[in-house]
Amino acid sequence: MPPPTEDNLLSAILDSWDRNNRIMINLLRALPPNGLHARAMPTSPSVTEMFTHIIYVRLVFVEEDAPEHAVPVPADEWASEADADRIAAALESSARVVRDTVEDHLRSGVPMQLHYDHPLLFLQHMMWHEGYHHGQMKLALKVVGLPFDDEPIGIQTWGVWIDKTGAS
Repeated sequence: MPPPTEDNLLSAILDSWDRNNRIMINLLRALPPNGLHARAMPTSPSVTEMFTHIIYVRLVFVEEDAPEHAVPVPADEWASEADADRIAAALESSARVVRDTVEDHLRSGVPMQLHYDHPLLFLQHMMWHEGYHHGQMKLALKVVGLPFDDEPIGIQTWGVWIDKTGAS
């Protein structure tokens, strides 16, 4: 392993974000039929609403903390989007916005404007937030009788984190 440098640490940090987004898209793509509509409880958000909330949160925090990178934020934070392809495209585009924001702020040293002492805290918050909802989504699927088989979903989620090639 080469000694840590600013460039390879930045690459690893941005790779962790890319892997996080890949995990979210892998989860979306692995959903069984009607999985987007699953809810843990009648008053809980559906899986699709949690995905749209994640997209909204990514973009609203960029808007508040790095307005120079802002793009239009969806009007409905908890939208009930039924098209997995549109959700995947929005996850990809919002992940790029977050990635570009973090990279720019790390390289330039420009502080985040409102919530975070450092751009890494912003990125860590996004990943923690999405991991939280990832668990909620899997619970909702279990509750409605559509649980994932741990082996195949593990390859598409945990496997992405531990794969040294980053190819999962």
